[in-house]
Amino acid sequence: MELKRLFGEALGLEAPWRATKIEFTPEKRRLDITIHFPPGSQFPCPECGAVGAKAYDTSWEEWRHLDFFQYAAYLHARVPRVQCPQGCGVKKVPVPWARRGSGFTLLFEALIKALVREMPVAAVAKLIGEHDTKLWRVLHHYVEEARAKVDFSQVRKVGVDETASRRGHNYISLFFDPEAKRLVFGTEGRGAETVGQFVRDLEAHGGSATAVREVCCDMSPAFIAGVRRYLPEAEITFDRFHIMKVMNEAVDEVRREEAKETGILKRTRYLWLKNPVKLGMDQKRKLEELKRHHLKTARAYQIKLTLAELFEQPSREEGERFLKRWYFWATHSQLKPVVEAARTIKRHWEGILNWFESKLTIGFLEGVNSLLQAAKARARGYRSVRNLIAMAYLLAGKLNFGLPT
Repeated sequence: MELKRLFGEALGLEAPWRATKIEFTPEKRRLDITIHFPPGSQFPCPECGAVGAKAYDTSWEEWRHLDFFQYAAYLHARVPRVQCPQGCGVKKVPVPWARRGSGFTLLFEALIKALVREMPVAAVAKLIGEHDTKLWRVLHHYVEEARAKVDFSQVRKVGVDETASRRGHNYISLFFDPEAKRLVFGTEGRGAETVGQFVRDLEAHGGSATAVREVCCDMSPAFIAGVRRYLPEAEITFDRFHIMKVMNEAVDEVRREEAKETGILKRTRYLWLKNPVKLGMDQKRKLEELKRHHLKTARAYQIKLTLAELFEQPSREEGERFLKRWYFWATHSQLKPVVEAARTIKRHWEGILNWFESKLTIGFLEGVNSLLQAAKARARGYRSVRNLIAMAYLLAGKLNFGLPT
């Protein structure tokens, strides 16, 4: 097969486009393919679709394509502007292998999207020899384009959580649909107004605030206030992970205070905080040995383990009876952090018991947060919150990017 025809078919070119020149330069480590159209070729009008539009003038453009073996490949073409026969004026013809203004072919952009799911954008940029800001522009374009097409009309349940965009500050709030298991919205901040921003985005995509009947979140006063204000028909379920987190913090505070009085608690923090089923044999033996010393920390730990049994109760009624007994025990433990934790749980009583009807958790978002934090660590942070949110959509938004495979 003739070389030009071979490359034309490999690129998927269709009439009137065809490869007219192949230039291979080993010393520059690149392959250049020139694409053109025969004189007199006709194109559909880019605006109205009318056939029979002829070239008015042309301008040269270049696009980075997938590498040819170990050599960088570039496409070059004289892109025409055409005179519409129906009177639309002079319009530039879109080329089928790239989107307008990109500088990359569609296949190259698909490669970028696939790579950045697994590697930091800066690392991908170094690998392919492009500046990372160009790659971020590609990602933002496709995320925004794909989100413009999503339909949230079936969203009835919502989970919300926060994650840090930088260590210790600059938070983003993530909202997801637990039934579809997809991220639906991300925004900077973690206040009540983030719920309002979510609702506006939801309704812009065919959803309805009044159609949302259940929300799962942590015990953040800001999220609670936001849900009550912007999602008036929704019942709140407090996430079981964050309920247990309250008790974990109480146990750790008891341990820190008691460690000032005894040296046997040194380097034992994670024994008391880790899920018992995930402890190794040596850790389990160490924990059992510590329990024999009648420590305050051991009492707090047992109260925590008992609270976890709440979610094993068969019904809301049984759960409430169980929680009342637990609350009496915790508030009479004479362990100040445990008493305070129990009072926190009392203030969120109904939202905790709502779990027995909704069974909602934000475990999915916790998983997304873990992926995001891992990606952020590999990238050594993101240059902007916008970049972090774009990565969240890429990882968990289940967006249809419409790119070739």
